[in-house]
Amino acid sequence: MPDLDVVILAAGKGTRMYSDIPKVLHPLAGRPLVSHVIDTARGLGAQRIVMVYGHGANAVRDALDARDVEFVVQEPQLGTGHAMLQALPILRSALTLVLYGDVPLVRQDTLKRLIGTGTELALLTCETDDPAGYGRIVRDRGGKVARIVEEKDATARQKSIREVNTGLLAVSTARLRDWLARIGNANAQREYYLTDIAALAVMDKATIATVSPQHGWEVAGVNSKAQLARLERIWQWEHAQTLMAQGITLADPTRIDVRGRLVCGRDVFIDVNCVFEGHVALGDRVKIGPNCVIRESEIGANSEVLAFSHLDRTAAGDACRIGPYARLRPGTRLANQVHVGNFVEIKASEIGERSKANHLAYVGDSSVGRNVNIGAGTITCNYDGANKHRTVIEDDVFIGSDTQLVAPVTVTRGSTIGAGSTITRDTPPGELTLSRADQISVPGWKRPAKKSS
Repeated sequence: MPDLDVVILAAGKGTRMYSDIPKVLHPLAGRPLVSHVIDTARGLGAQRIVMVYGHGANAVRDALDARDVEFVVQEPQLGTGHAMLQALPILRSALTLVLYGDVPLVRQDTLKRLIGTGTELALLTCETDDPAGYGRIVRDRGGKVARIVEEKDATARQKSIREVNTGLLAVSTARLRDWLARIGNANAQREYYLTDIAALAVMDKATIATVSPQHGWEVAGVNSKAQLARLERIWQWEHAQTLMAQGITLADPTRIDVRGRLVCGRDVFIDVNCVFEGHVALGDRVKIGPNCVIRESEIGANSEVLAFSHLDRTAAGDACRIGPYARLRPGTRLANQVHVGNFVEIKASEIGERSKANHLAYVGDSSVGRNVNIGAGTITCNYDGANKHRTVIEDDVFIGSDTQLVAPVTVTRGSTIGAGSTITRDTPPGELTLSRADQISVPGWKRPAKKSS
């Protein structure tokens, strides 16, 4: 791999996005557009990565927190050639690769071919049936590149050319310094075009090569929400192909969204309309039901997450059964063979092996032991309006339905709590504890009737 610097041009405003968010920060697969470009540059082993940014400068730097990227402000924005001039003092390597912050899907293999041509200038070009909006590659009679003409400056004949310039290029840094000093702005936009270096290269008899990507979507840019949505589906489809190639079964590869990194073991099954955010790890033979959202979580082997469940920063052990309609909030830790049923919410709690909360319960800020049964309608009352308190439920406890555990409280080993109880004090081990008001019936009572109109 040659000695390489990468410059990412990311100063565009993104007017057609109709958003206060800088264009390069709009999310693709859960991450800013430009983050994908930075990762690609890192994968090429670049000596330095330079980002030229302008609109929303502070927001861009703060959102990325990329310590290995050197940021350069372009103010005002006078074109791509002017942007490269801002980065030029930082460049030290023999070769410079130019990428764009709103072109996120270009593959490393494509760029390796581009920087490996050995020429003084290598252009990434492609042929398209709809070249509108792109600069055209004008070739001489011998088929060599003569120059690049931007559409606003092109003649009708030039506009009919189907080979277009993608903007991505690799160039000798020494040559780049010379050519940038010589470009002008005598064009319809009154801007300094980086593409003008192609004509200068021809004039100087420099060697020019062209490389084309395997897929047209690799060089697709984002200038609108519609284009962003199209690239999102392309990214998800390609990622789905990768997952299936690894042996993961997807009920429908067009209905999965991975917004981060999904790592799976063997024989994993994922049903439709599931969303994975951040780093998610699924063990061997895990099954994910339809319409689940799983964020920053780990799920152990042979576990099943049933439909419409939400897991956020949760760790589940082996052979757990979660859902349907379960909500596991940050700080939830499930040991092996735990059952969390429908409409159960757990937050900041550890649940021991073979314990169950099968329906309609809330467990928060709690430590739950092994072999515990939490009945329907049970809640831990852990917040007094100012502070959180912890509930401890020890091993082999049975909690009857509709129980309130008012923290701080400990339900000791082997305790049984009668249904409908409110527990405010620690319970003795191995005994039945209950708290109920006397049941009464009122003789002669009649239910109120509606008044006749």
